[in-house]
Amino acid sequence: MTPLKSVCVYCGSAFGANPKHRATAQRFGELLGRNGIGLVYGGGRVGLMGVIADAALKNGGKVIGVIPEHLQSKEVGHHGISELRVVPNMHERKELMFRLSDAFVILPGGFGTLDETFEMLTWRQLRLHDKPIVLLDNDGYWAPFVRLNEHIVQQGFARPEALALYTVIDDVEAVIPTLRRAPAPAVPDDVKRL
Repeated sequence: MTPLKSVCVYCGSAFGANPKHRATAQRFGELLGRNGIGLVYGGGRVGLMGVIADAALKNGGKVIGVIPEHLQSKEVGHHGISELRVVPNMHERKELMFRLSDAFVILPGGFGTLDETFEMLTWRQLRLHDKPIVLLDNDGYWAPFVRLNEHIVQQGFARPEALALYTVIDDVEAVIPTLRRAPAPAVPDDVKRL
């Protein structure tokens, strides 16, 4: 089983048009806090990022935010969390978030969320890590992403086993049990090659 001390959550710095996304982010933050699982996230106080951080904190969770200097200087950093680490750039942000986490959960978000998600999928495909990745498909948000990945496989740009790099779950209550049931990583993190 996967050790689950901390989970990296990728999600939007906006609330989005669907109020269900905000409610799901809040609920997942509550579940992390109540289960004693640390939250690692992008360090913002705005949008879904702020919602999940605040919910985890209110429920006794430890929250580590990782934010690049250029975003911190725009005053979007959340200074009420357990620890806010400011790094020089986006690349160092992603690497540190990776190092601090046992698993990844992707909530609705925009281009940045997609960037982070594809990077973790690519690293897993290249066997640089074997940490679980869960797409929380809240209200069908990630259905087009799943179809795109199936299209990539159908077109011969990825092997069918690439679709097993992640798990899609539509129930926020099922995320933590699913992560806990995941096999322990078979591939040691190869940070030297990241």
